[in-house]
Amino acid sequence: MSEIKVNSIKGVSATSAAISINNSDGTCTANITNNLSNRNLIINGAMQVAQRGTSTTTSGDFGVDRFLVLFSGTDEAPTFAQHALTSSDTGPYAAGFRNSLHITNGDQSGGAGTNDYIAVDYRLEAQDIANSGWDYTSSSSFITFSYWIKSSVPQNFYVTLKTDHGTDQNYAFETGSLTQDTWTKITKTIPGNSNLQFDNNNTEGLRFRFLAFRGTDKTSSSYTLNTWGAYSSSARMPDNTPTWYTTNDATLEITGVQLEVGSVATDFEHRSFGQELALCQRYYYEHANGNNAQNNNRAAICSGGMYNSSNFFGVIQFPVKMRARPSLVKTTGTDYYRVYGANVSDGCNDVSSQNWSDQAFAVNLYDSLSLTQGSGGWAETNNASALIAFNSEL
Repeated sequence: MSEIKVNSIKGVSATSAAISINNSDGTCTANITNNLSNRNLIINGAMQVAQRGTSTTTSGDFGVDRFLVLFSGTDEAPTFAQHALTSSDTGPYAAGFRNSLHITNGDQSGGAGTNDYIAVDYRLEAQDIANSGWDYTSSSSFITFSYWIKSSVPQNFYVTLKTDHGTDQNYAFETGSLTQDTWTKITKTIPGNSNLQFDNNNTEGLRFRFLAFRGTDKTSSSYTLNTWGAYSSSARMPDNTPTWYTTNDATLEITGVQLEVGSVATDFEHRSFGQELALCQRYYYEHANGNNAQNNNRAAICSGGMYNSSNFFGVIQFPVKMRARPSLVKTTGTDYYRVYGANVSDGCNDVSSQNWSDQAFAVNLYDSLSLTQGSGGWAETNNASALIAFNSEL
């Protein structure tokens, strides 16, 4: 048998594939060592899903699903938004991306304080790393992290990794100086380390943090890049260049975020919107939103019955099993919700939890509700601001 090496197979490096020809019968066999599907450990890396809304100025919210936005010490709150790409976004658009996570800095005219920062987090479950196939305790085994980035200010930025099991470990790398308003593909191959630990459970195992800026309270001028070391809260990366932060309304965008096992970056694993949504719903599920309802803000909540004259109970089944028992996310207000049954209806102001698991939620609608005990019916939202959702984020 002879072997012919190929330069590339779509999505697979030349070192990851080979075609063998059997001289006796002429058959060919492709030997591919990369997983061609489910290789991207990042969910929503193309920034398609934004269940909570397409823009936020609140730290601790999500700019798009799975990407947590964080900031502190700012003079004006930055804006994090799902941004539509066009054909002028040379690079990612041609690679099939239609959205980015877009940061607009705002006016930080007060200067770069030691405690100031703007960042975006992505957090992975420990079991997803433990079961990924990465021999993470070996320095000769690798993961590869890649993404697209664009800045309106030409400067260098940092990304940090932090583990959360055993003795916390930290790793930081840089983008290098970016060209103003130009998309750049960043690829970083990261080795394992004997000090890394990822337990096989659903708690946080690994955190990626994209830094737009970090004040000197958490940085060190002597920090060594591209190496694992024990995590120190006061020395997570080198000192940051403050130019982007102090430039009024500076912008920063990221998209195409991929994390895969191996030493080579393959083409981005594009998944359908439906696939990405289902993966996101493990962590956050929007069940009923009056603003998205077709008719008079009436989004269906659930069927159920009147336990007594003032309490309606029903069960909400989650579309996927959530990471853990979620917390209820809700809005409240006069007649935000309405219960129908026995040819009558009544408005109520609040909703609460009765019993719940990671698969279903028993909900109680109450507060100003007055209907017939024992009657069956259903509940709906009754206001554009009414919202029922469930949160199980890391």
